[in-house]
Amino acid sequence: MQVTFALMGDFAIPLKALFTNLGHQVIPPPPVTENTIRLGTRHSPELACYPLKVNIGNYIESLERGADTIVMAGGVGPCRFGYYAQVQREILKDMGYDFNMIIIDPPQCGLAELRQKLASLNNGKNWRQILFALRLFWHKTKALDLLHQKALLARPRQKSRGLVTRVYREYVGLLDEAETPAEVRETYRAGEKALQETAAQTPPKPTRIALVGEVYMLLEPYANLDIENALGDMGVTVERSIYISDWIKDHVVLSNLRLKRGGSYKKAAAPYLKHFIGGHGWESIGDTVLAARRGFDGVIHILPFACTPEIVAQSILPRVSKDNRIPVMSLSFDEHSARAGFITRLEAFVDLLRRRTAPGAKSLKPSLSAEKKEKLSPLA
Repeated sequence: MQVTFALMGDFAIPLKALFTNLGHQVIPPPPVTENTIRLGTRHSPELACYPLKVNIGNYIESLERGADTIVMAGGVGPCRFGYYAQVQREILKDMGYDFNMIIIDPPQCGLAELRQKLASLNNGKNWRQILFALRLFWHKTKALDLLHQKALLARPRQKSRGLVTRVYREYVGLLDEAETPAEVRETYRAGEKALQETAAQTPPKPTRIALVGEVYMLLEPYANLDIENALGDMGVTVERSIYISDWIKDHVVLSNLRLKRGGSYKKAAAPYLKHFIGGHGWESIGDTVLAARRGFDGVIHILPFACTPEIVAQSILPRVSKDNRIPVMSLSFDEHSARAGFITRLEAFVDLLRRRTAPGAKSLKPSLSAEKKEKLSPLA
């Protein structure tokens, strides 16, 4: 097989390691560019979610480079992601491409179901080889997520603009080249140390912003106009609410063991929303409340234009913001989003947060006793 998949941040690196060790030729899509967006938009329904359009562009570019198999995650629930794969397959077939699409749905009936779905990708490998491929996949996924977190912490403290990004990309490349879990661990430790050495004198109290929202828009920098780098260069400490390793643990491991997951964000969101609405809408509410409790200065909610679960969350967030005394800004992205206006909005929001927390400014954050006294009625 000549396997490809959609891009989502650096997740292509562990996926490439997985499929290569299973004996497949991997043809990852080239980095997302304006051409990718142009191709995806031209061949997708006008009101389709932005991630679907980017994915279509990814697949077209990969198929043109010789890929014959697309591996795509599936989904369940109200979010339109649940039928992305079927829609994308029909679009590409109508365009005349000859390929096979393997859809990996979230396992609902235990690990046996997952093994059955992955059987077509095993390529005759024995279980020792398969386990090695899975271990290397997981080690790379986790190392990339941890290294990304270190880069977010280091960027607002960097000695010179762009230094953290250069160091981070260097070690991401080295993680891509690592061939064993031991090499992955060694490379991560070296990358962590290198990022620590990029820091200048720590500012007395950096502005802290939490990013919440739809998972693809949080993970793919081209889709969100590289918001993390933009904020870091403004001297803001950023924390993302979800990483791909979190998604894997929740939807593959814990769900199969019938363990509860997401208890903290569900409990935090309960006064406003008590049930699953698809995608990451529930998490967007709960993570915003948790960010307020953890002392963040503000929250930025990121969503693709016309995303139903996130629109529901967006309509609730003004009340969450008011009740928890934390500024929240929602940013909706599609193929028409422009960087100039986006940067202006970010700068204005960061300036608001700094004025709000400047010495002598009246604090708007509620005390613990006030939080306990607050009586909130659920919206759902």
